[in-house]
Amino acid sequence: MPDNAWQKCKVCMTMLYADELEKTSYVCPNCDNHLQIHPRLRLKNLFDDGQFEEIKYPSNFSDPLNFKDSKTYRERFNQAQEKTGMDDAFLIGMGKIKGIPTTIAAMSFGFMGGSVGPAGAEAMVKAAEHSVTFNTPLVVFTCSGGMRMQTNQFSLQAIPKTLIAVDMVKDAKLPYIVVLTDPTSGGVSASFGMVGDVTIAEPNASIMFAGASVTKNTTGETMPEDVQKAEYLLEHGFVDQIVHRRDIRDSLAQIMSILLKRAA
Repeated sequence: MPDNAWQKCKVCMTMLYADELEKTSYVCPNCDNHLQIHPRLRLKNLFDDGQFEEIKYPSNFSDPLNFKDSKTYRERFNQAQEKTGMDDAFLIGMGKIKGIPTTIAAMSFGFMGGSVGPAGAEAMVKAAEHSVTFNTPLVVFTCSGGMRMQTNQFSLQAIPKTLIAVDMVKDAKLPYIVVLTDPTSGGVSASFGMVGDVTIAEPNASIMFAGASVTKNTTGETMPEDVQKAEYLLEHGFVDQIVHRRDIRDSLAQIMSILLKRAA
């Protein structure tokens, strides 16, 4: 039996069979916890008839610092590509959601914690250019620990580049919709993850800049238990809607049809 045949739910600790999880879009059937889902399966479940065109983006490996911890950066990068079957942390696809042509950029936490480096910025630019060229809304699913430390300041320089990409879509008067999933943190939550025309979150998603332990070590303050959850952010105006994964497709179609003044 392959190693990935079973997966444990981190909330109820139930061992779940991977084939059954795929049928529920990786939502735990016992406690309704939303587990991380591969972007390719997410896009398949969102687009009409599961059909979409994958959009490639520049994703050349670069290691300006010759970075090494317990492993070299190249080793970690190659392992991430093998594990996810992706070029980098983003997967871009174009298809139709209830008849509405849509461009989606979805992130994989399985690719080095969904970290964003220079290639991640290129992915956002490519998604934005595709959205503007084909006159489609751009939907981004975030799932990330932040910017990629292995590329240091080049990752920080990626932050304004992602915001420029978002501005391209907004300047074209096209909807930019963000769906925050568990977890969304660091430079992603400090940039393109928080500037959507409409911001959706999955239930109980952890959304933050820095983790509770980092905040405590820095300030000496203990944060309330739920302050970094989607429900708290909804109450305080940072999130517009919390939508169950099974309803995301319908919700996106409704929002886009309203913003585009076009029936789904």
